Amino acid sequence: MKHTIIIAGIVLASLFTSCQEDYLDAPPKSTMVEADVFSNIELAQGAVDAIKVPFAETNSYRGRFIPFYGLNTDVEWHNSSQSDNDTSNLVNYDLKSTNTQMNSVDNVWAMMYAGIERANICIAGLRTYSDAKSGTQFGHLLGESLTLRAIYYADLLKAFGDVPARFEPVTTETMYIAKSSRDEIYKRLLADLAEAATLVPWPNETTATSTVQRVNKAFVKGFRARLAMAASGYQQYPDGIHRSKDPDLSVANMYKLALNESREVIASGKAHLESSFETFWKKYNQENITAGGESLWEIPFASGRGRVLYTFAVRHNAIDQFQESGAGRGGSAGPLPYVFYDYNVKDTRRDVTCVPYRYGAAVNKVAKQELFALNTWYFGKYRYEWMNRIVKTVNDDGMNKIYMRYAEVLLIAAEAANELEGVAAAKPYLREIRTRAFAPADQALNVDTYLNNITSKDDMFKALVNENKFEFTGEMERKQALIRWNLLKTNLDIAKAKMKDLQARTGEYADVPSTLYFRYKATDPTTLEIYGLNRGETTSPGAGYSTITWVALDEAKINSLYKVGIDPDSHQFWPIWQVFVDGSNGKLKNDYGY
Repeated sequence: MKHTIIIAGIVLASLFTSCQEDYLDAPPKSTMVEADVFSNIELAQGAVDAIKVPFAETNSYRGRFIPFYGLNTDVEWHNSSQSDNDTSNLVNYDLKSTNTQMNSVDNVWAMMYAGIERANICIAGLRTYSDAKSGTQFGHLLGESLTLRAIYYADLLKAFGDVPARFEPVTTETMYIAKSSRDEIYKRLLADLAEAATLVPWPNETTATSTVQRVNKAFVKGFRARLAMAASGYQQYPDGIHRSKDPDLSVANMYKLALNESREVIASGKAHLESSFETFWKKYNQENITAGGESLWEIPFASGRGRVLYTFAVRHNAIDQFQESGAGRGGSAGPLPYVFYDYNVKDTRRDVTCVPYRYGAAVNKVAKQELFALNTWYFGKYRYEWMNRIVKTVNDDGMNKIYMRYAEVLLIAAEAANELEGVAAAKPYLREIRTRAFAPADQALNVDTYLNNITSKDDMFKALVNENKFEFTGEMERKQALIRWNLLKTNLDIAKAKMKDLQARTGEYADVPSTLYFRYKATDPTTLEIYGLNRGETTSPGAGYSTITWVALDEAKINSLYKVGIDPDSHQFWPIWQVFVDGSNGKLKNDYGY
């Protein structure tokens, strides 16, 4: 049964009421309340669980950060990004600090700092009033608090760049502070996660780490590796795009750290790839939260909260046999139209990731799959039809958000090993990913021969950029990866060119059919059988099929990947929303031309 975040009773309510007042007015804190909470394991557990509450607030991760951060990339876009409104501007790199979707006092910026403040109080309280050390429940809570704070900061850094650094509870003197260097924040987070890794148990080492809704050592180490790669990567600074100039964050230092952490997770045997790609995503949609598999940690949402499927699932136009949440659920974003055709036809990830149909009008609450248009695909990783329950909550679905999975650990290890030790050291990690992606009969060509043909460091890097595409499309990790590789605008332009070739059926897409043939399965009249999706399938499969023209992809839609006249590399980050700049007592300002 899913864990629901609960604030334990009146004492915890008092603690975080005073926390909120501190943030606004900074009166003296009640040390008596803190001593009561953080010397009692049940109350301390409730306080640490409450650090996660801001994830689920209406305009926080639930309704703003998860639905919009990470779009648009060379593999993912908002399916209505061609519209001229503030929603589209969130993803087409034409943001303003006054964006009406974001410029409110209860926005995700405020919620991230609310989570940080809660974490700061927990960290200070646990250090002061408990025996928080390795091997103890209090120690796990301290490590979890450090990690949750790092999650909020990591997301602030990737969305906004330099931000204010708060690592102690707010006081009168620290009510208003300026932005800090992201380099200093990254270094603090890496140090905090190193400490956390000594405090939290491995998956299933204790009852507390039996689910992916509690922080465990495999996640902490994998997350630390991810942050090391980001800290050393290219990114937009106020003085231009470059790697960090801080020697502590050099490629040599950070890649070594990332490689060591990744290898420790791999060697532990405490996490692993699921047997098949489809099996993993079916288990996710079935809300299997058992730790020790591929998912390392998930943002937990209660059954009546969260909008992961609501936003990203295969679209359902009506209440039907799979969901009763409402009409028009899912389908807000999807893969770019060319991505399906870039997969090897034997790659089992393709049909899980890229779905060309939606569920149409329902008759007696039963809807059929229906093809729509070449320019609108859906993420098949998120499916109401794979759930074990019928979602009935209006506007929410209760699905967790996967924050990191083991496949990323393997690809980080491959990238770092390639940089530090060479191609041969990277190949075993890439082999594991590709072996899972292809059936045994297809592995000689698509695993063995493929890897044998990678002979240089540059070849391996390019292969890993592609493998990240095939593995993670739809998980909104691509944008930060493109930024740290210094490939954001480069790859967005390549994606535009690919879509133009696809629309014209020229170049590498000359053999993509322009007509799809379809019928419904005799054994299941709601499920499509489609011919013409694979390259070269241009001959009619025979009687009994209907047809649809598969060419709708115009220049306006293609150009909406990023707005004409905008350089995505000049807007790698979101602006700090104007309401927070105006309320900062002159301490905050926007950079990057905002």
